[in-house]
Amino acid sequence: MFGGFSAEILARIQFAFTVSFHIIFPAFSIGLASYLAVLNAIWLKTGQKEYLQLFDYWKKIFAVAFGMGVVSGIVMSYQFGTNWSVFSDRAGPVIGPLMAYEVLSAFFLEAGFLGIMLFGRERVGNGLHMFATAMVAFGTLMSATWILSVNSWMQTPAGYSVNEVGQFVPENWWEIVFNPSFPYRLVHMVLAAYLTTALVVGAAGAWHLLRKKENLATRRMFSMAMWMLVAVTPLQILAGDEHGLNTLEHQPQKVMAMEGHYDSHEHGAPLILFGIPNPDEKRIDYAIEIPKLSSLILKRDLNAPLPGLDTIPDEDEPPVAIVFWSFRVMVGLGFAMLGLGFWALLQRKRRKLYTDPWLHRAALLMGPMGFMAVLAGWITTEVGRQPFTVYGLMRTSESLAPVSAPAVGTSLLIFIVVYFFVFGAGTFYLLRLMGKRPGEEPHELEKGPLRAAGTTPGPEQKDNFKAPIEEA
Repeated sequence: MFGGFSAEILARIQFAFTVSFHIIFPAFSIGLASYLAVLNAIWLKTGQKEYLQLFDYWKKIFAVAFGMGVVSGIVMSYQFGTNWSVFSDRAGPVIGPLMAYEVLSAFFLEAGFLGIMLFGRERVGNGLHMFATAMVAFGTLMSATWILSVNSWMQTPAGYSVNEVGQFVPENWWEIVFNPSFPYRLVHMVLAAYLTTALVVGAAGAWHLLRKKENLATRRMFSMAMWMLVAVTPLQILAGDEHGLNTLEHQPQKVMAMEGHYDSHEHGAPLILFGIPNPDEKRIDYAIEIPKLSSLILKRDLNAPLPGLDTIPDEDEPPVAIVFWSFRVMVGLGFAMLGLGFWALLQRKRRKLYTDPWLHRAALLMGPMGFMAVLAGWITTEVGRQPFTVYGLMRTSESLAPVSAPAVGTSLLIFIVVYFFVFGAGTFYLLRLMGKRPGEEPHELEKGPLRAAGTTPGPEQKDNFKAPIEEA
């Protein structure tokens, strides 16, 4: 099946496959953890039962998504030591401690307080329970911070030196952690996580509103999601623009591929809306473009010159077609989110937010589009960095372990089969949880364990508890 592929290509496909599965779960859990903290805080402040119903509803979904994210992340860690052991050896002194900090300071924090958030309200009281919920949310944000610092350093390396055996070693941890692209990448990813969660919450609310419009908790859920789209999408567009300017400064060939600029433009570059990249002829076929708009966006000047890929050696060019289209998918979905948010705002003003079935159908359709936008964004970022793992310093071909193509191909097939069964079942279960209306019925996860073997009976069992008859 993979007979025509080299070990490097198969290893890249394998890592892309596993990281694509992994990233959708943190993107959801980061936003959902913050949403749970907001719901719990509003319930404590107002006492309105609908917010408690929503908290209990989404905490079950968060628990499953969190577990799936942990499992899918472990696989990626192993790949650093198998397929990419040369990269791990050379870059390990820099990225290893950062990933360890993520586990020690962030993952342990959120995992440690997760049990209290899920089962501890009646045992620790509302105050400590709120603190635990906030710590889970804070832990997810810290996890994103450390992981994005690692990835950003690979994109814009700083604060390092190279020792006598070719390893990258730290010289200035402040410069390593807060490398030039890190702040832009962190803001862009966190906002993407919030939008992804808002779309899922909005889709769940829309689904229930299409079936029954009177449920107050469902209305609150849908309303909060639409407010999030209106508030965050414009911020995301601005953050993406700033991130693009930072990328132009530090990774110009990535922007050239995103824009489809094979040729340099001395008197203003056009914005190519659509077209078909032709890597053989080094051009965009059937291009639909707006003259000079790319220069205005990237240089704030209609006539500003922009270099093209003709200034980059062929061996340093990223795969243009993939980057070109993934970037347009991400941007297009971003503007679709903006459109949905303002449609909801208009219907809110008309007092039709909960009664417009076409708005609800659109929200339902947009439910998975946050995940699609996140994947498209990561494809743009990672493929646009090629052919380097550490940008400009270490090529992907130099990072590969001495593995054979058949071995990597076999493990890739196993990953595909196992992932689709395991995560397919997990996704199906998540959809089943979302298919129930908030407050409809308690779930086993909400009840928690009643008792363990050999312990005193739980409160629900005391009335019916009978001591065992002693043997004569």
